[in-house]
Amino acid sequence: MNATIQKFGYPASLVAEYMHWVVLLRPSQPTLGSLILAAKSDATAFPNLKAPAFAELATVTAHLEGVLKQAVAPAKINYLMLMMVDPHVHFHVIPRYEGGRGFSGIEVADAGWPGVPALGEARSLSPDEATKLIGWLRGWWPSGGR
Repeated sequence: MNATIQKFGYPASLVAEYMHWVVLLRPSQPTLGSLILAAKSDATAFPNLKAPAFAELATVTAHLEGVLKQAVAPAKINYLMLMMVDPHVHFHVIPRYEGGRGFSGIEVADAGWPGVPALGEARSLSPDEATKLIGWLRGWWPSGGR
């Protein structure tokens, strides 16, 4: 796995894995269910991904959006491709909603709603909370993603 994937806690943060992509729990949660969608390749520019990675992206995003819609019922899902500090191709996937959402005592309000995500106000997760959220999201994931 590339350095960006490792920085986001792989393999402990792994929610789902595909041939060309991994879905990881974002370690800080601007909204409940925030994820990292990262390409496994060493590409540092989106157009440098190989055609099979682009083709698989349709399946991965369909699974990801289906899971988030069931788990947190967002009004929108934002994909942020920032890649300023972590250079490999990846998206911060932020489910957006008015108010807050919770699971197992983990409550997260969307502080940026209805504007841009308030990444600076994200809730940091303890290791135990991260484990709970990963297990919860995996429970919604289609079996093809793992």
